[in-house]
Amino acid sequence: MKNTETSLHVRGLSQFIDDRHTPEGTLHAAIFDAPVACGKIIKLDCEAAKSSPGVVEVILAKDIPGENQVGNIIADEVLLAENEIEFMGQPIAIVVANSAREARTALSKIKIEINEKTPVTDPREAAAKGHFICPPRTFSLGNTNEAWAKCDIIVEGIAESGGHEHLYLEMQGALATPKENGKMEIISSTQGPTSVQKTVARILNIPMHKIEVDVLRLGGGFGGKEDQATIWACLAALSAQICEKPVKLILRRHEDMRMTGKRHPYSSDFKIGLSKDLKILAYEAQYYQNAGASADLSTAILERTLFHATNSYFIPNMQATAFSCRTNLPPNTAFRGFGGPQGMFVIESAIAKAAEKLGVDPIQIQKANLLDEDDSFPYGQIVKNGRAKATWGDMEKRYELESRRKQIDKFNAENRMVKKGLAVMPICFGISFTATFLNQANALVHVYMDGSAGISTGAVEMGQGVNMKMRQVVASIFSIDVGRIHTETTNTSRTANTSPTAASAGADLNGHATRIACENILARLRESAANILDKPDAANITIQNETVFYDGQATELSWQDLVGQTYLKRISLSAHAHYATPEIYFDKETEKGEPFAYHTFGAAIVETTVDCLRGTYHIDKVDVSHDFGKSMNKLVDLGQAEGGIVQGLGWMTLEEIIYDKKGKLQTGTLSTYKVPDIYFAPDEINVHFMENPFPNAAIFNSKAIGEPPLMYGIGGYFAILDAIKAFRPEVEKKYVAPMTNERALMLMY
Repeated sequence: MKNTETSLHVRGLSQFIDDRHTPEGTLHAAIFDAPVACGKIIKLDCEAAKSSPGVVEVILAKDIPGENQVGNIIADEVLLAENEIEFMGQPIAIVVANSAREARTALSKIKIEINEKTPVTDPREAAAKGHFICPPRTFSLGNTNEAWAKCDIIVEGIAESGGHEHLYLEMQGALATPKENGKMEIISSTQGPTSVQKTVARILNIPMHKIEVDVLRLGGGFGGKEDQATIWACLAALSAQICEKPVKLILRRHEDMRMTGKRHPYSSDFKIGLSKDLKILAYEAQYYQNAGASADLSTAILERTLFHATNSYFIPNMQATAFSCRTNLPPNTAFRGFGGPQGMFVIESAIAKAAEKLGVDPIQIQKANLLDEDDSFPYGQIVKNGRAKATWGDMEKRYELESRRKQIDKFNAENRMVKKGLAVMPICFGISFTATFLNQANALVHVYMDGSAGISTGAVEMGQGVNMKMRQVVASIFSIDVGRIHTETTNTSRTANTSPTAASAGADLNGHATRIACENILARLRESAANILDKPDAANITIQNETVFYDGQATELSWQDLVGQTYLKRISLSAHAHYATPEIYFDKETEKGEPFAYHTFGAAIVETTVDCLRGTYHIDKVDVSHDFGKSMNKLVDLGQAEGGIVQGLGWMTLEEIIYDKKGKLQTGTLSTYKVPDIYFAPDEINVHFMENPFPNAAIFNSKAIGEPPLMYGIGGYFAILDAIKAFRPEVEKKYVAPMTNERALMLMY
C-alpha cells in the first residue's frame, strides 16, 4: 500500500519547523559555544554583543529560573556552561535578536577568557584515568575460565568502530511561543516530545502541564533527535520566557555537526575459542565506549551492546564487560541500532580472525554456530520461534551462495589488480526498549460524524512511515478506506507521558494502543448497528469495506450511515487506550530476564570489487533474506530496509569522524565528511520478505524494521577485507572501521 505522505514529500509540500508560519514579532536565537574542549571560564564579556544592532538579550546560565540541568538518565549535563567547559561546541550563551543574521553577527562580539586544560578524547585513556560515566557492566553465560582449556584454537585481538554523523536533512531546531497564564508552546524537531516537555519544565521551573510540545514530522532523526533535540528546545523556551516573545532557534549544518554527539565510537578487546569442528566454545569481550562529556543515553546504549554481543550465534560460555568512558567530546548519543551494531562488529571481527588462523572461510564458522530453538541468550532469554537458521538457509539457497563463492574465486584467479570479495552477515536484533518502563504507549482515536477518523499517538513521523502504519491499523479495524483517516501531530496535550519514537518500537507500541482504541469504538458501533437493524446479537455484526454485515450477509447499512446514526443516539465515537508490552522484564542485579518482546532475524550476502592499485572499491550487490513476520506495508518496509543497508555500509566504509588531540572536529562540514550517495549505493539490493508463520508481539505480526537492516552493512566491511585477502594473503588484518579508501590502500601496502 502506497504511503499517502509520499506525494507531499516529492512535491515539497511537507512542512518542517523552518516552514511553519511564525507569530508576529518572533525573535531569533544563536548560540555562543565553547572554543576549547576542556577548561575553566575565567572571564565572559557580553557587553559588546548586547549593544550589537538588533540584539534583544544575551542569556547566561545565571538567568535560568529553574535547574541548569538537561541530563536525562544521569543528571550530569548543564544547559549552559557557567564555570567548567567539557567539550568544544558546548553552549555558553544565547544571543536573541530580531533576525538570525543579527544574532549570529553578535556572537563574534562575545569575548571569553579560558584557562585551557588538556582534554581526553580516547576512551582507553579515559578508562586508565578512571573517568567513567557509570560502573562497568558484565553479561555472562557458562564459564569461560573452564572453557578455554577445551578449545582447540584461541585467538585474541582488537576491534575498533568509529563514530557516525546522523546527517538528518532537517537540522536541530525549535520554535517556542509564550501563551497566556504562563503556558509555553514548543514546536520541536524531536523524537521524544515528553522528554522535551519534562526538561523544559525543569529549566523554566514550571509544571509539565504548562508545556505543550508539538511535532508535525521530522526531516530525519536516526536517533540523533531522541535526546539531543531537547537542549535546543530548552534554549528556545528559556529565551522565549525571558524575552516574553516567540523565539526560533534553527542550527546551521556546520553548527549542528560541531555541537551535537554522534554514534559512539568503540575500542574493544576480544578473545574467542573454537573446537576443531568450528563450534565457538568460549568468547570474551571488553568494550570501551567513547561516551563524550556527559551521559546522554550512553548507559542504555552500552547495555544494548551487551544484549547483542553474540549477534546470531549461540556461545555456551561467554563474558562481555562494557565500560562507558567520559571524554571531552560532545556527548555521543543514540543512532540507529543503539549500540547493537558496535557489539556485532566485534563478534564478527573475532570470527574473521579465527577463520584466518584456521584457514577456513568465516562463513563456515558463522553457519556452524547459528542460534537454534531453545538456545539461551547471554541475558537469560530463551530463543522462541527463532529464525536464524531459516533466514540463513533461505539466503544460501535463494542467492546461490556456494556458486557465488566459486565465481568470485575464479574471478580473483584471473585478475591481478582487481579483486572481488564476499561476506555473509547474519543478524539477530531484539525489539523493545531495554528500559522496561518505556514499553508503553497511548492513543486517542476520534470517529467524526461524517465517517472520517483522526488519530493522535506518541509516534513521531520522521520518514519511516509510522503515520501510514497507524492509518492502516485504523483502516483495518474499521474496514474503511485509508483516505478517510488522518494522523494528527504528535502533541503532549493530546497524548501524555509518551515514550520516544525509537528502539524500532514506535509502530508496535502506538499501533497496539491505536488498535485497542479502535476496538473499543467498534464494539459500540456493533451494538448500535444491531439496534438499528433490529438484530438480536451484536456479535454477528461485522463491517467489511464500509458495509455493515450481519451473520455474513451484507445489509443496507453503510459505515457512514452507521456512524451518523450512532452519533444521533449520543454514543461516544471517541476512545483513548493504553498499551504496555506484556511479559517483559529485566533484572539489572542479575543481568538476566526477558527484555525483548521478540527478535528479528536475517542474513545478507554482500559482494564488493576492490581496485587494488588505488584502494578504491564498490559495493556490487547486497542480497537479503529478512524475517519480516507478516509485513503490513511492503513498500514502507522495503524503503526502511534499503535505507538502513546503505546507511550501515556508509558507517562501515565511508563515514570517518576525526577529532584532533585538542577535541576539535576535523570533519565538520560536508566537504570533509563523506556520506553515501547514489554513486556509492550498491548496484543491486535485493530484499526477500520471509514471512514468519509464528505469532509475535508486533502489531498485526508485522515485525519492526527500523533498526535491524543497518547491521547488514557490517558485511560490506568484511567483503572488502575478503577482497584484500585475495590480493595480499599474507597481510595482517586490523579490524578498524570505517574501511575508507585510504585504510584499504594502506592495508594492502
